[in-house]
Amino acid sequence: MIHNVLSIAGSDPSGGAGIQADLKTFSARGCYGMAALTALTAQNTVGVSGVHTVPPGFVADQIAAVFADIRVDAVKIGMIASAEIAAAVADALAPHVGIAVVLDPVMVAKGGAPLLPGDAVDALRDRLLPLATHLTPNLPEAAVLLEAPEATDRDMMQVQAAALAALGPPAVLLKGGHLAGDDSPDVLVVEDAAHWFTGPRHDTANTHGTGCTLSAALAAELAKGLPDTDAVAAAKNYVSGAVAAAHRLDVGHGHGPTHHFHALWRD
Repeated sequence: MIHNVLSIAGSDPSGGAGIQADLKTFSARGCYGMAALTALTAQNTVGVSGVHTVPPGFVADQIAAVFADIRVDAVKIGMIASAEIAAAVADALAPHVGIAVVLDPVMVAKGGAPLLPGDAVDALRDRLLPLATHLTPNLPEAAVLLEAPEATDRDMMQVQAAALAALGPPAVLLKGGHLAGDDSPDVLVVEDAAHWFTGPRHDTANTHGTGCTLSAALAAELAKGLPDTDAVAAAKNYVSGAVAAAHRLDVGHGHGPTHHFHALWRD
């Protein structure tokens, strides 16, 4: 059976992040992808120059239309853009229990600039975290959610992942890509146990959309029914391969995209 995965996120016209990255990832992982847009962005590999949010009611209408007709095996939530959209997404998903909901809290840009206003952060924390089965923040995002200093080592990462799990999500995958070192360590806290996943740090600027891609890959693996640890391992291995093969693409002049179809395309 081919599983169906819904992404609720913003659009990236350059194709490396957001809805476009999610749909590519779902396809690469053998799933049928669907999308409900929360925002249109004007962006490329160099930066974001504009954001146009979708009316919250229409975001809810998109989600309702999918669920009314199609079996949804997992949901991935990315950019929510505003407190009102966060509330609309929460209300639309609340009736649909028993499926994996991966929340990627897109809150802080690569350069450190905040991407969500304060009320939207509060809405994400209060409305969406309790609905999520899996949370996938990076270190700056975890710090914002916890209103705490950013983790600087593995011990702090594990403590913060456990603190985030206490806010509602049964599983938290805290990504350690911002730590210094040759490796990229992530920690999964689930059922009060910590599981570490360490991969090589690739020397490349082509990392646009890696967070979107990892959370989408995780949603795809969960849709297939993989246990948490196996799903995370498969998703992390996929993203590592996509980053390692990014040099095969020739896209843009800034932070280029990862190669979502690295295992399928020939040069």
